[in-house]
Amino acid sequence: MGMSNYYKDLREKLGGDLIFIPSVAGVRNETGEILFQNKGNGEKWSLPAGAIELGEAPAEAVVREVWEETGLHVVPDELLGVFGGKNFRYEYPNGHKVEYVVFVFDCIVKGGEHNPIDSETAELRYFSVDDMPQLALPYPKSIFAERENQKTVFQWDGK
Repeated sequence: MGMSNYYKDLREKLGGDLIFIPSVAGVRNETGEILFQNKGNGEKWSLPAGAIELGEAPAEAVVREVWEETGLHVVPDELLGVFGGKNFRYEYPNGHKVEYVVFVFDCIVKGGEHNPIDSETAELRYFSVDDMPQLALPYPKSIFAERENQKTVFQWDGK
């Protein structure tokens, strides 16, 4: 669906300057493989992801974003991790700069087909943790590993 009116309005006011965007990502299949998206524009691979809209809860946003970018109907099952900060800054090919705070969810696929609704996806492919492509954002591989009795990962220096 592309950029919402809210973010379009921000961009009109700020141009390509750095903006802070709360966002969501994630989906994995029943065998534990992670679904990644290739936008086909020279960017690195990413999780199906996108911005949380005004008035939208993170879990609602991941359902909407995954559907828009993949054509899959999902239900969030678990919060895998929360990431952000300077390592989650990104510059798009058009020069727009963002700093994401990302809520990464493990989602259960309930239906649908790999048929993106928006124009942001050129290719969708499942990868194992050991065979992941290079990603646009530095998600730790550990969040994608089998997670029986593991806790949510919070990115911070206090470890």
